[in-house]
Amino acid sequence: MVLLVHSNILPHCRKIRILMAEKRMLYVLKEETPWALSTDIKKINPAGELPVFIFDGNIIAGNYAITEFLEETYTQNRLINGNNKERAETRRLIDWFDNKFYREVYQYIVGEKVYKRFALHQPPESKRIQVGINNLRFHLEYIDWMVERNNYLVNGGFSLADISAAAQLSVIDYLGDVPWEDFKNAKQWYSQIKSRPSFKEILNDRIKNIYPSTHYTNLDF
Repeated sequence: MVLLVHSNILPHCRKIRILMAEKRMLYVLKEETPWALSTDIKKINPAGELPVFIFDGNIIAGNYAITEFLEETYTQNRLINGNNKERAETRRLIDWFDNKFYREVYQYIVGEKVYKRFALHQPPESKRIQVGINNLRFHLEYIDWMVERNNYLVNGGFSLADISAAAQLSVIDYLGDVPWEDFKNAKQWYSQIKSRPSFKEILNDRIKNIYPSTHYTNLDF
Protein backbone atom coordinates (compact mmCIF):
# COMPACT_ATOMS: atom_id res chain seq x y z
CA MET A 1 0.00 0.00 0.00
CA VAL A 2 1.13 3.53 -0.79
CA LEU A 3 0.28 6.07 1.90
CA LEU A 4 0.75 9.83 1.63
CA VAL A 5 0.58 11.74 4.89
CA HIS A 6 -0.45 15.24 3.92
CA SER A 7 -2.41 18.39 4.65
CA ASN A 8 -4.73 19.82 2.04
CA ILE A 9 -3.73 23.38 2.88
CA LEU A 10 -0.05 22.77 2.12
CA PRO A 11 0.86 23.37 -1.53
CA HIS A 12 3.80 20.96 -1.44
CA CYS A 13 1.39 18.18 -0.47
CA ARG A 14 -1.00 19.19 -3.25
CA LYS A 15 1.93 19.09 -5.66
CA ILE A 16 2.76 15.48 -4.74
CA ARG A 17 -0.89 14.44 -5.04
CA ILE A 18 -1.19 15.95 -8.53
CA LEU A 19 2.09 14.33 -9.57
CA MET A 20 0.90 10.93 -8.32
CA ALA A 21 -2.41 11.37 -10.14
CA GLU A 22 -0.57 12.23 -13.36
CA LYS A 23 1.34 8.97 -12.96
CA ARG A 24 -1.97 7.15 -12.33
CA MET A 25 -0.85 5.81 -8.99
CA LEU A 26 -3.20 4.30 -6.44
CA TYR A 27 -2.63 5.62 -2.94
CA VAL A 28 -4.27 6.34 0.38
CA LEU A 29 -4.27 9.74 2.06
CA LYS A 30 -3.82 10.42 5.76
CA GLU A 31 -4.61 13.97 6.84
CA GLU A 32 -2.48 15.73 9.45
CA THR A 33 -2.70 19.24 10.90
CA PRO A 34 0.59 21.03 10.05
CA TRP A 35 0.77 22.99 13.31
CA ALA A 36 -0.22 20.02 15.47
CA LEU A 37 1.48 16.98 13.99
CA SER A 38 0.93 13.65 15.68
CA THR A 39 3.72 12.02 17.65
CA ASP A 40 3.89 9.23 15.06
CA ILE A 41 4.72 11.65 12.25
CA LYS A 42 7.35 13.42 14.34
CA LYS A 43 8.97 10.05 14.98
CA ILE A 44 9.16 9.03 11.32
CA ASN A 45 10.18 12.50 10.09
CA PRO A 46 12.36 14.35 12.62
CA ALA A 47 12.04 17.51 10.50
CA GLY A 48 8.40 17.64 11.58
CA GLU A 49 7.19 18.49 8.09
CA LEU A 50 4.76 17.18 5.50
CA PRO A 51 4.41 15.41 3.12
CA VAL A 52 5.59 11.93 4.11
CA PHE A 53 5.45 9.07 1.60
CA ILE A 54 5.19 5.51 2.96
CA PHE A 55 5.30 2.31 0.89
CA ASP A 56 6.16 -1.30 1.73
CA GLY A 57 7.52 -0.24 5.10
CA ASN A 58 9.77 2.41 3.52
CA ILE A 59 9.53 6.09 4.41
CA ILE A 60 10.45 9.03 2.20
CA ALA A 61 10.03 12.42 3.83
CA GLY A 62 10.09 15.79 2.15
CA ASN A 63 8.74 17.31 -1.00
CA TYR A 64 11.91 17.10 -3.12
CA ALA A 65 12.88 13.58 -2.07
CA ILE A 66 9.39 12.30 -2.88
CA THR A 67 9.34 14.13 -6.20
CA GLU A 68 12.66 12.69 -7.35
CA PHE A 69 11.70 9.19 -6.15
CA LEU A 70 8.45 9.28 -8.13
CA GLU A 71 10.18 10.58 -11.25
CA GLU A 72 12.86 7.89 -11.06
CA THR A 73 10.49 5.04 -10.18
CA TYR A 74 7.38 5.76 -12.26
CA THR A 75 8.99 6.53 -15.58
CA GLN A 76 5.94 6.00 -17.81
CA ASN A 77 4.92 9.65 -17.53
CA ARG A 78 7.90 11.81 -16.73
CA LEU A 79 7.22 15.40 -15.73
CA ILE A 80 10.81 16.59 -15.60
CA ASN A 81 11.56 16.01 -19.25
CA GLY A 82 13.11 17.42 -22.41
CA ASN A 83 16.79 18.06 -23.02
CA ASN A 84 19.24 18.92 -20.26
CA LYS A 85 18.56 22.67 -20.50
CA GLU A 86 14.79 22.15 -20.33
CA ARG A 87 15.14 19.83 -17.34
CA ALA A 88 17.33 22.41 -15.61
CA GLU A 89 14.74 25.12 -16.33
CA THR A 90 11.98 22.89 -14.99
CA ARG A 91 13.90 22.37 -11.76
CA ARG A 92 14.66 26.10 -11.49
CA LEU A 93 10.96 26.92 -11.70
CA ILE A 94 10.03 24.15 -9.27
CA ASP A 95 12.40 25.74 -6.79
CA TRP A 96 11.00 29.21 -7.62
CA PHE A 97 7.44 28.26 -6.71
CA ASP A 98 8.22 25.79 -3.92
CA ASN A 99 10.39 28.33 -2.13
CA LYS A 100 10.27 31.90 -3.45
CA PHE A 101 6.50 31.96 -4.09
CA TYR A 102 5.89 30.10 -0.82
CA ARG A 103 7.89 32.69 1.17
CA GLU A 104 6.65 35.77 -0.61
CA VAL A 105 2.99 34.91 -1.14
CA TYR A 106 1.73 31.80 0.63
CA GLN A 107 3.23 32.55 4.03
CA TYR A 108 1.76 36.05 4.04
CA ILE A 109 -1.74 35.25 2.80
CA VAL A 110 -2.37 31.73 4.07
CA GLY A 111 -0.26 32.35 7.15
CA GLU A 112 -2.53 35.22 8.15
CA LYS A 113 -5.88 33.83 7.03
CA VAL A 114 -5.48 30.20 8.09
CA TYR A 115 -2.48 29.57 10.34
CA LYS A 116 -3.08 32.55 12.62
CA ARG A 117 -6.77 31.81 12.90
CA PHE A 118 -6.54 28.12 13.74
CA ALA A 119 -3.07 27.66 15.23
CA LEU A 120 -2.65 30.90 17.17
CA HIS A 121 -6.30 31.97 17.53
CA GLN A 122 -5.36 35.48 16.47
CA PRO A 123 -6.94 37.84 13.93
CA PRO A 124 -5.12 38.33 10.61
CA GLU A 125 -3.05 41.44 9.92
CA SER A 126 -4.38 43.18 6.83
CA LYS A 127 -1.01 44.80 6.11
CA ARG A 128 0.70 41.42 5.85
CA ILE A 129 -2.06 40.07 3.62
CA GLN A 130 -1.60 43.09 1.36
CA VAL A 131 2.14 42.46 1.16
CA GLY A 132 1.36 38.92 0.01
CA ILE A 133 -1.12 40.14 -2.61
CA ASN A 134 1.40 42.70 -3.92
CA ASN A 135 4.02 39.96 -4.18
CA LEU A 136 1.47 37.72 -5.87
CA ARG A 137 1.03 40.24 -8.67
CA PHE A 138 4.77 40.09 -9.40
CA HIS A 139 4.62 36.29 -9.68
CA LEU A 140 1.51 36.41 -11.87
CA GLU A 141 3.25 38.86 -14.20
CA TYR A 142 6.10 36.36 -14.50
CA ILE A 143 3.71 33.49 -15.22
CA ASP A 144 1.83 35.66 -17.71
CA TRP A 145 5.06 36.38 -19.58
CA MET A 146 6.24 32.75 -19.62
CA VAL A 147 2.99 31.19 -20.79
CA GLU A 148 2.54 33.82 -23.51
CA ARG A 149 5.79 32.51 -25.00
CA ASN A 150 5.46 28.78 -24.29
CA ASN A 151 1.80 28.00 -23.44
CA TYR A 152 3.26 26.24 -20.39
CA LEU A 153 5.99 27.46 -18.05
CA VAL A 154 8.75 25.55 -19.83
CA ASN A 155 9.19 25.26 -23.57
CA GLY A 156 8.45 21.61 -24.27
CA GLY A 157 5.04 21.23 -22.66
CA PHE A 158 3.33 20.44 -19.40
CA SER A 159 5.80 19.68 -16.61
CA LEU A 160 6.29 19.50 -12.88
CA ALA A 161 6.98 23.24 -12.97
CA ASP A 162 3.35 23.82 -13.95
CA ILE A 163 2.20 21.48 -11.18
CA SER A 164 4.35 23.27 -8.58
CA ALA A 165 3.01 26.69 -9.58
CA ALA A 166 -0.62 25.56 -9.81
CA ALA A 167 -0.44 23.79 -6.44
CA GLN A 168 0.68 27.03 -4.78
CA LEU A 169 -1.93 29.11 -6.59
CA SER A 170 -4.73 26.67 -5.84
CA VAL A 171 -4.58 27.44 -2.12
CA ILE A 172 -4.54 31.20 -2.73
CA ASP A 173 -7.38 30.80 -5.24
CA TYR A 174 -9.39 28.86 -2.66
CA LEU A 175 -9.24 31.97 -0.47
CA GLY A 176 -10.26 34.17 -3.41
CA ASP A 177 -7.13 36.34 -3.46
CA VAL A 178 -5.88 35.81 -7.02
CA PRO A 179 -6.62 38.82 -9.30
CA TRP A 180 -7.09 36.67 -12.39
CA GLU A 181 -8.79 39.35 -14.47
CA ASP A 182 -5.56 41.38 -14.58
CA PHE A 183 -3.52 38.48 -15.94
CA LYS A 184 -5.30 36.90 -18.91
CA ASN A 185 -2.50 34.57 -19.99
CA ALA A 186 -1.98 33.26 -16.47
CA LYS A 187 -5.72 32.78 -16.06
CA GLN A 188 -5.98 30.77 -19.29
CA TRP A 189 -2.95 28.69 -18.26
CA TYR A 190 -4.41 27.96 -14.81
CA SER A 191 -7.79 27.06 -16.32
CA GLN A 192 -5.97 24.60 -18.56
CA ILE A 193 -4.08 23.05 -15.62
CA LYS A 194 -7.10 22.79 -13.32
CA SER A 195 -9.05 21.07 -16.12
CA ARG A 196 -6.67 18.11 -16.07
CA PRO A 197 -8.08 14.94 -14.44
CA SER A 198 -5.15 14.99 -11.98
CA PHE A 199 -6.47 18.24 -10.50
CA LYS A 200 -9.99 16.97 -9.81
CA GLU A 201 -9.27 15.77 -6.28
CA ILE A 202 -7.61 19.09 -5.39
CA LEU A 203 -10.77 20.97 -6.37
CA ASN A 204 -12.72 18.80 -3.92
CA ASP A 205 -10.51 19.89 -1.02
CA ARG A 206 -12.11 21.97 1.68
CA ILE A 207 -10.47 23.92 4.49
CA LYS A 208 -12.43 23.51 7.69
CA ASN A 209 -14.69 26.49 8.47
CA ILE A 210 -13.52 28.40 5.37
CA TYR A 211 -15.63 28.28 2.22
CA PRO A 212 -13.84 28.32 -1.17
CA SER A 213 -14.14 31.21 -3.59
CA THR A 214 -17.20 30.98 -5.84
CA HIS A 215 -15.09 30.12 -8.91
CA TYR A 216 -12.72 27.66 -7.16
CA THR A 217 -14.19 24.53 -8.78
CA ASN A 218 -15.16 26.15 -12.09
CA LEU A 219 -12.95 24.89 -14.91
CA ASP A 220 -13.88 27.76 -17.20
CA PHE A 221 -13.91 30.73 -14.84
